[in-house]
Amino acid sequence: MIAPKLKKGDEIRIIAPSRSMQILSKEGIQEAIEQLEELGLIVTFGEHVYDSDLHFSSSIQARVKDLHAAFADSNVKGILTVIGGFNVNEILPYINYELIKTNPKILCGYSDITALAWAITAKTGLVTYSGPHFSSFGMRKEQDYQRTFFKKCLMQDEAYEIEQSVVWSDDAWFRDQDNRNLIPNEGLKIYNGGLTNGTLYGGNLCTLNLLQGTEFMPDLKDVILFIEDDELTDPLTFARDFTSLLQQGKLVNLKGLVIGKFQNKSQVTDEHLHFIFDKHPILKSIPVMYNASFGHIQPMFTFPIGGIVEIDTNNKSIKIIEH
Repeated sequence: MIAPKLKKGDEIRIIAPSRSMQILSKEGIQEAIEQLEELGLIVTFGEHVYDSDLHFSSSIQARVKDLHAAFADSNVKGILTVIGGFNVNEILPYINYELIKTNPKILCGYSDITALAWAITAKTGLVTYSGPHFSSFGMRKEQDYQRTFFKKCLMQDEAYEIEQSVVWSDDAWFRDQDNRNLIPNEGLKIYNGGLTNGTLYGGNLCTLNLLQGTEFMPDLKDVILFIEDDELTDPLTFARDFTSLLQQGKLVNLKGLVIGKFQNKSQVTDEHLHFIFDKHPILKSIPVMYNASFGHIQPMFTFPIGGIVEIDTNNKSIKIIEH
């Protein structure tokens, strides 16, 4: 089930199912609003987006209320999350998935939001999206790339090929918008060759592993995984979390793997990745690429969770077929 695409004049609701807007600057909030308005969207906010507790979040009840209100409001055509965090999985048992199923809408975010997106797709069949948060639109430099693939995925129906960004960064752009550490991008890299297509499931590795053993983990048959992790990981942590995902009982007939860029602090290198991949025979029989322009880096592309993707290592191409 794919929600109607956004178009100019549509209302997009900002909610905080993880961390609160309290941690954003006024300047960043205003910049994000203006960026989204330039796309022709009308920006509105959930009632509890500024609530903040000891975990810089609001109560479970407040977060669920804002989520339900966004899906129930017929004027709202898309939903963006404020930012990630650590606790979105708290709300999963309290969500009215039937409400979501009967009011399909675009939901987009990444990082901790991976748990919410996968749970919604698992429980309703609705395609959700891994892509920029509301806060991501507060970044000025390299916003063109981010907005281009946001539009291709969420505002257009046609299939599209993802180009990798020319430069990338994991700097604290929100502290200094002008003096950025932009690094030339080496582009997609290949571990194992091949051409395949399948259902795309992807997002933040340490977050999606929280779903193992719960009713919120989707069936992962004939899928292509898009996996990334943040600065809190390291080679050893990534290796065991990745192994845990491959051992997940619902993962059947893995068809391909794409790994997003790692933040510099993680110190996960090409050598580490090849060492980790070499341990898993399945990865020697399917296409595997890494260093893709998504994850806890800027800028990032948007992709559909539950959509259809084609990957081709010969052309180093990623093509989103259904989204």
